[in-house]
Amino acid sequence: MKLIAIVLFILTYVLLLVFPKIRAYIALASASAFVILGILPIGKVFSTVDWNVILMIAGTMGVVSLFIESKMPALLADLIIAKTPNIKWAVISLSLFAGIISAFVDNVATVLMVAPVALTIAKKLKISPVPSIIAIAVASNLQGAATLVGDTTSILLGGYAKLDFLDFFFFKGRIGIFWVVQAGALASTLVLMYIFRKDKQLVDSKDRTVVKNYFPTVLLVGMVVLLILASFLPNKPSIINGVICVSLLIIGLIENYIRTKDIGIFSYTLKEIDYFTILLLAGLFIVVGGITEAGVVEDISQLFVKVSKDNIFLIYTLIVWASVLFSAFIDNIPYVATMLPVASGIASILNIDPYILYFGLLTGATLGGNLTPIGASANITALGILRKDGHEVSAGTFMKIGIPFTLAAVTTGYILIWLIWK
Repeated sequence: MKLIAIVLFILTYVLLLVFPKIRAYIALASASAFVILGILPIGKVFSTVDWNVILMIAGTMGVVSLFIESKMPALLADLIIAKTPNIKWAVISLSLFAGIISAFVDNVATVLMVAPVALTIAKKLKISPVPSIIAIAVASNLQGAATLVGDTTSILLGGYAKLDFLDFFFFKGRIGIFWVVQAGALASTLVLMYIFRKDKQLVDSKDRTVVKNYFPTVLLVGMVVLLILASFLPNKPSIINGVICVSLLIIGLIENYIRTKDIGIFSYTLKEIDYFTILLLAGLFIVVGGITEAGVVEDISQLFVKVSKDNIFLIYTLIVWASVLFSAFIDNIPYVATMLPVASGIASILNIDPYILYFGLLTGATLGGNLTPIGASANITALGILRKDGHEVSAGTFMKIGIPFTLAAVTTGYILIWLIWK
């Protein structure tokens, strides 16, 4: 049964790479196969899906659609255009802007918020939006590891390792992973500056968009505040973040209906939710739950220890760079959910503090997802936005930016985490 699980798992991700347009259906078909073959008991299917993540994505997508409708992204585009001399600095500014937001808001939500700004700028300048939106996606993935609420992978780590919001800044008398991520962001920004060095087309805009409804913007700011506050609650429900996001979406819909008296806003906003991404993630959660149930995770822990011959530095190195490699092809959310028990098992076998392995895992998996277009939910979302706008992006096009960006950020984090936590 274990061999069947491994073969099915590998086949799933090969098909995800080969047929990107039907990823959601592949993931759901694979999830069904795990259940039908008895690898994952049907009674455990519901619990393997991270409903907090699903609700967060659905809620933020809905709120962001209201945010876009308010024309605030267009105003931000005008402000950025007014402050940047050329396309290169406009792209750098957008990526940094995305990074700041994604340190406190889920990466997918960040891409959904900032990508429309890039689209608007591209349309005004009559240039391709592809490079700038890819830069936004990879920058949001990077900064998502900076805080407890920045990314689902961080939320998973915080819950598993019992870390609170401030532990990401300072932990056990040492600087936290937030500062490691900032060092990686500096290195990767230099890479973006080199990639876009030839894009010197002047940026100019005389018109400025007028925003008449600021309530969706208030909702987004409120989402950040509430997610941060929720991280401090003791014994909070596992789906608290998802409930916050969905509740704010409901509030936004009610406010919009009261203001416009247009019942169509409900159907319009619900149509803007990317159900393809949600189905893909739900399927992947079940697939990973299946290989965990089959005992593959436990075997991986033993394999790490055996290969490294009890050398902690080698184990740390393997976890970081194996995470980079695997998360390049496996969505980093279920990957981290799978590997956290592996890291804990390794630490238990070797009788060491697990945090250096946790932070190495988070760095490799979160940043490693930037290597390929299917390595992270934010990447999938970004390419979905581009596809919706009429731009099909190949893996090669994405990786021209993703690979150098990732190597710069991961190498920086890899060195600093070892120096701080060895």
